Amino acid sequence: MATNFNADVSTKLNTSNPEQLIYQNELLRLAVLGGIRLDGLDRMRSTLKVQLQESSRPPVRHNLDLYNDTQLEKFIRKCAEKLEIGTSILAGSFAELTELLEKYRLEKIKETEENLKPKIKQLTKKEIEKAETFLKSKDLLNQTNSLIEQSGIIGEETNRLIMYIIFTNRKQEQPLHVISLGSSGTGKTHLQEKVGELVPEEERVSITTLSENAFYYFGKQELKNKVILIEDLDGAENALYPLRELQTKKRIVKTIAGKNSKGETQTKYLVVEGPVCVAGCTTKEQIYEDNANRSFLLYLDESNEQDEKIMQYQRRAASGKVDKYKELEIQTFLQNVQRVLKPIRIINPYAEKLVLPQSVFKPRRTNNHYLQFIEAITFYRQFQRESQFDKETGEEYIEVAIEDIENANTLLKDILLRKSDELTGSCRNYLENVKSYLKSKKKKQFTNREIRQVLRINPSNQKRYNLQLLTGYYIKKVKGKKATGYHYEIVSTTEYNQLQKQINSVLDKTLVKLKRR
Repeated sequence: MATNFNADVSTKLNTSNPEQLIYQNELLRLAVLGGIRLDGLDRMRSTLKVQLQESSRPPVRHNLDLYNDTQLEKFIRKCAEKLEIGTSILAGSFAELTELLEKYRLEKIKETEENLKPKIKQLTKKEIEKAETFLKSKDLLNQTNSLIEQSGIIGEETNRLIMYIIFTNRKQEQPLHVISLGSSGTGKTHLQEKVGELVPEEERVSITTLSENAFYYFGKQELKNKVILIEDLDGAENALYPLRELQTKKRIVKTIAGKNSKGETQTKYLVVEGPVCVAGCTTKEQIYEDNANRSFLLYLDESNEQDEKIMQYQRRAASGKVDKYKELEIQTFLQNVQRVLKPIRIINPYAEKLVLPQSVFKPRRTNNHYLQFIEAITFYRQFQRESQFDKETGEEYIEVAIEDIENANTLLKDILLRKSDELTGSCRNYLENVKSYLKSKKKKQFTNREIRQVLRINPSNQKRYNLQLLTGYYIKKVKGKKATGYHYEIVSTTEYNQLQKQINSVLDKTLVKLKRR
């Protein structure tokens, strides 16, 4: 159909310049100036320039709706008078022009829709076999982490693997979500963006800024089972409510009032369906508590060692020693690995035996996240699990293995530790850095000025951290006064280590019991 149309256009309608469509026959040359609008198929507003072929008579220009018979008849008479040509010839030419413009417009609409559709890559038999062979690897998670590093993601060994697994799990009915937290300039957005590039392009949506109603205007299934990457949550505050609804209820609905073609007011429903996997970055942990409760919180590594790793990579890249083509090849391979994974039901036969440390805050939601992450690992290792079938429904499923629980425990220990901590992540980092400094200097007391000079911390941030620490009795004032400054002392230098040991002990004991069974 498209081929016939193009052949027709090539003889009568020149569309090489979409802003000036030209129709020609033996007598007339009609130009549609500014092109035609693709929306509103019930009208065809056009600015026309009509002139005789090989004639010195000035052309006739006019703006009208070609679907309006009254306007068109008046324009035909005007052209016939000024160009001294029969109205029947003009009417026939305009009728043919209108017909060609209709075909052109429908073809452009179809072309636009096709361009907007994500290009789904069809894997070759060789690519499928290579991806499936990799997914059957015994040491799959470590090999995956190694490839993630080779794709150009430096450091953040645990965070990058957790994020990759969470993104991979988007195909399931209960996707997980992740928020990256850290100070400004620590690479939150970079990590999210680079891991996001390992997700097939047709299955991810990258968003820089969001308006309040932005989510409601996606297509009904445009976001279904996709990863939504939000560069900065601070710029999407107004859109957080529908985002939470989409995470929790997997569906959002908005009613709007609009007018139909008859001018009558009627109610319309904007429906967007999930499930979706949402990832975002922020420096403000407490502001987004409602969203954070629904997500895994990844605290970025702000250590000097991580800084050195990144700077060393930057130096190698600048000296031409980083193979960008190799990185791109690995990105493509990991995308193919995700493409061969299929949604499947997962049953955890050990779920009733798994317990979380009592110190974890909001245990109900955290427990659900923990169980879901175990299933996410099983989903990623589906090619290493034997398919089983429900005797009553015939539904296919695979089961969680103890090895999956062990891997989840290893990856989530730091996350569970953070969820058991009264302090925010940034405040905890500050306190642990103060502890390390005092230990290195063999000191017990410190002043705000001393710590600011060593840690190079913003005074307003330090004031906020000190308020948290004093309120929670993590530090105490030992001497001094407001005018000259206070001396502080750490109440307990081992409280965080004790909390960590408690969490590790609960997880390890549970795992030992499962292995014995």
